[in-house]
Amino acid sequence: MTSPKNVPYEQARDGNQAWWDELTPVHLRSYGVERFLAGGPWLPKEILTEVGDVTELSLLHLQCHFGLESLAWVRQGAEVTGVDFSPAAIQAAHELAQTANLSARFVCADIYDLPNHLEGRFDIVFTSIGVLCWLKDLDEWARIIAHFLKPGGFFYIMDAHPLLYTFEDEGTWQFILPYFHNPPPYIWDDEEADYMDASYKTSTPTYEWQWPISDIINAVLRAGLRLEFFHEYEALSEPVYPQMKTREDGLFTLPGMPVPLPVVFSLKAHKAP
Repeated sequence: MTSPKNVPYEQARDGNQAWWDELTPVHLRSYGVERFLAGGPWLPKEILTEVGDVTELSLLHLQCHFGLESLAWVRQGAEVTGVDFSPAAIQAAHELAQTANLSARFVCADIYDLPNHLEGRFDIVFTSIGVLCWLKDLDEWARIIAHFLKPGGFFYIMDAHPLLYTFEDEGTWQFILPYFHNPPPYIWDDEEADYMDASYKTSTPTYEWQWPISDIINAVLRAGLRLEFFHEYEALSEPVYPQMKTREDGLFTLPGMPVPLPVVFSLKAHKAP
């Protein structure tokens, strides 16, 4: 990793897109697609409970990767549109939908340019797990969310708690990065094992931003949405990260934590009717 460095947004976006294009076929092998196609449960019950019944509701899934979660929402009864900036991921999403015999629309677009590629409003805007670190501007992100919500609709996110990004990856639980926002991105340019398949190494650099909880909540509020709740979890019913281990109570969490720490957070906010 290099220190934060001012680079043109186009360089960061294109570099990250190349990384996700490269990893899409790796993730098609490592995400558990076979389990999904066999009808196995996919969305953690915490997300299902907090989002609620989506039957016949329109749902916009931002940063959907190759569409597994999008199609899981189709199975829950939603009318789903998935968006991602990776052409490889969107192509894989179309193919996966056909294989699963599930109907969803997928759009290839940079999230910041989405209003130029997608029309309409949605009952729900949804995004989850590993999405915020790729965003350079949370205020614009939140404005786009509000733009696509119907009056009375809601936004929901579950993502990695930003405290986790401050710790060393090797499991020593030592602080190595600041908690607060870095306006220029951190550039991860060393050869790294893929987060889903440690046997796959990539040297494609990524450009990532740190966002503290206060920035996330305030961006949503500044976009005019009304906060319903903000939750923090130290464990979940499903292993949303491959390194998670089962506790005695059956929930999954990260191993070796010196004290209970938040692993993910969730947030739900409504647009005024």
